[in-house]
Amino acid sequence: QVQLVESGGGLVQAGGSLRLSCSASGRTFSGYTMAWFRQAPGKEREFVAAIRWSGDSTTYADSVKGRFTISRGNDKNMVYLQMNSLKPEDSGVYYCSVGYTPPYPYWGQGTQVTVSS
Repeated sequence: QVQLVESGGGLVQAGGSLRLSCSASGRTFSGYTMAWFRQAPGKEREFVAAIRWSGDSTTYADSVKGRFTISRGNDKNMVYLQMNSLKPEDSGVYYCSVGYTPPYPYWGQGTQVTVSS
């Protein structure tokens, strides 16, 4: 059974930083892309960032480019999202997702990020 567990969310002031982690287990994820999405209250879930299995290719939403960095751990079942210069509009529930191509089939339960102004 595939399980994705996110951690690292919390409350931070605008301009601050947070680092989210996602641990994937339950099967071999070789070749998969790992991604982060987020959903703010009353809004649709949106793409944030993705990284290929090899780690040699990353993609970011325009709204987070230059502020967020996605990376994989030496254990390739871990993915991280370093979030700097946070803004109130970055608030929401952040989800880790895994798959070959979108729409990804595996999702975590999410971790709450709240950025106060």
